[in-house]
Amino acid sequence: MYVWGRMARTMATASSRGPYRAGEESRLAFRCLPIDIDFNLHLNNARYMMLADLGRIDIFLRIGLIALARKNGWAPMIGGLQVAYVREIRLWRRFDVVSSIETWEGTSVIGRHRFVLDGGETAALILTTGGVYDRGGRRFLDIDEVVAALGRAARPRPPTETERAFMISHKNLREQAKAALSSAIRPFASGQSDGRALDRLEAFFPVFEGERTC
Repeated sequence: MYVWGRMARTMATASSRGPYRAGEESRLAFRCLPIDIDFNLHLNNARYMMLADLGRIDIFLRIGLIALARKNGWAPMIGGLQVAYVREIRLWRRFDVVSSIETWEGTSVIGRHRFVLDGGETAALILTTGGVYDRGGRRFLDIDEVVAALGRAARPRPPTETERAFMISHKNLREQAKAALSSAIRPFASGQSDGRALDRLEAFFPVFEGERTC
């Protein structure tokens, strides 16, 4: 079950947190509820991803990306993530999700989400890579283009060694996923010489087009 109630609260209160600027942090407060736990009575692994979603949504709203995306037919998309669980978040425990845009390169932007317990300890750390897809142009936008459209003059810093390793690992895994997709759908369309069936299937997977590594 998705975190719809928490998302509504995040969206309703975003303006009260002021504009977001690259390099700053978004901080959202939560409590681990019975709907969040697994049989170990702690926050289940799927909830970490959903709450990280809210951190990104908060940033996108406060930076103006949601409004711009709706206007231009763009879609912010996550390409992949890497997570390290350090400490459990037990039932009823309070914690914050601290999110930030770390840097970007080409069409890829690197984000970070840190789950911080009420005592200040880090419970989990998530790195994400994503991009902004132009549905009309059927392409991922260069992030500098998106930044300019937002009226910002921010410049990215070079990725750290850890971020670079994450980007390379994600690219390699993505290539495996693309190869698996291709091998799965091509036999289905092999009997149609015009390739229209293949085109229709691939249209459902725009994120796999070209050499994109969001």
